[in-house]
Amino acid sequence: MIDFLQLSGKSFLVFGVANRKSVAYHIARLIEENGGRVFYVVRSEKRKSEIAKLTADAPVFVCDVEHEEQIERLQAEVARHEVIFHGLVHSIAFADYEGGVKPFHATSKSQFLRAVDVSCYSLIALANAFKKMLAADASVVTISISTVRMASESYGFMAPIKAALDSSLAFLAKSFSHDSNIRFNAVGPSLLKTSASAGIPGYVDAYLYAEQVIPRKKAVQTSEAANTAVFLLSPRSSGINAQTIVVDAGMSINYFDQNLVAQALRGD
Repeated sequence: MIDFLQLSGKSFLVFGVANRKSVAYHIARLIEENGGRVFYVVRSEKRKSEIAKLTADAPVFVCDVEHEEQIERLQAEVARHEVIFHGLVHSIAFADYEGGVKPFHATSKSQFLRAVDVSCYSLIALANAFKKMLAADASVVTISISTVRMASESYGFMAPIKAALDSSLAFLAKSFSHDSNIRFNAVGPSLLKTSASAGIPGYVDAYLYAEQVIPRKKAVQTSEAANTAVFLLSPRSSGINAQTIVVDAGMSINYFDQNLVAQALRGD
């Protein structure tokens, strides 16, 4: 049997597993199914005890990326394993929607900057911290969204944060290119059914609407986003760098579906 993805025997550092529904968990399992070894990093000790039940004997570390000292500690802990990583997965995002989703112009400075720190800057911080542990041709993959140009009210202020994340890919790829061939890419799925998304006010209604817009009338599955991420982690995607690969099952081509337009005009 051909090892198409060429992940066998390689090690990967995966951030952001929360439970079985997490994109990061689907990515990690697919890596393992293809012979790769996963080092898991979760946010808290409580989550570590929960995730350890799902990861067999795989190493699980704790790091809240909001705190620089924890990133430094994690770097030291992982370094003791003397492993070279062929990929790093950044599946981390956070938004403080306390008080509900407000008009974008009412977003507080503290809310916005905290979201930038956790959801965007953490990719830069982790890439820097683990640079010396990455193989010269490693692949770094983050999780974005399918579009940052749509002003989705239910998503609050997170689309501009994801836009910053997408933009950082080009700068990281260029910066790392001076002494390596490490690639930086993102997967941009449309609405997914995850535990994290369920906590976003109005998200369920948007998800159900997306299912109507998507030509196949079925939302993107978490496994489909994970499939794309694992491809980007593999040497098979070596020609792809500084890109966000949209995984939306065609949602973006179908906003003017005649049936949906008719429903809207009828006021259904």
